[in-house]
Amino acid sequence: MPEALPTEDKVKENAFTKLKSAVFRKKSVAIQSIVREPTSGGIVFRFTKDKKDIDILLIQDSKERWTIPKGHIEPGETAKMTARREVEEETGLQNLSILGWLGKIHFKYRRADKLVLMTTQIYLVQALDSHERPIPEKWMKGIRWFSFNEALNSVEYEDIEKLMLIARRKIRAGEY
Repeated sequence: MPEALPTEDKVKENAFTKLKSAVFRKKSVAIQSIVREPTSGGIVFRFTKDKKDIDILLIQDSKERWTIPKGHIEPGETAKMTARREVEEETGLQNLSILGWLGKIHFKYRRADKLVLMTTQIYLVQALDSHERPIPEKWMKGIRWFSFNEALNSVEYEDIEKLMLIARRKIRAGEY
């Protein structure tokens, strides 16, 4: 007597077993420690030529995500000092004014066996010279000025979008 064809449930089970073994081939490593990393950066803007709106400067990271310039706070630095240094280093812009604090962003990610808790202080930064051209660092995929709405649609992280909206409201109201 011929062997019966596998039932649909058996086919699904075999497919699931193959997928499960492919996904879990690597043994997961338990988190051994929690690391806190304070960082700081800036939402960099300039007024448009007609002064009716603003442009936002975004950088494209090595994974091709558009974001704002930011980096780790070094020993002896304040968050505001770090924001200026990181914006200068990552954009090449020198003629800047740190206008005020916008807020902070919290996020976490895993790095090998560590859970990294990152807090980023974000400042409003005005580029004062409209002729000064941004220069990306070597690790970046790109850097460019976006219209405000284009920047809002391009930036990768929702928390940064929210702070960009706060920045525009403060700029329009002259509250910086």
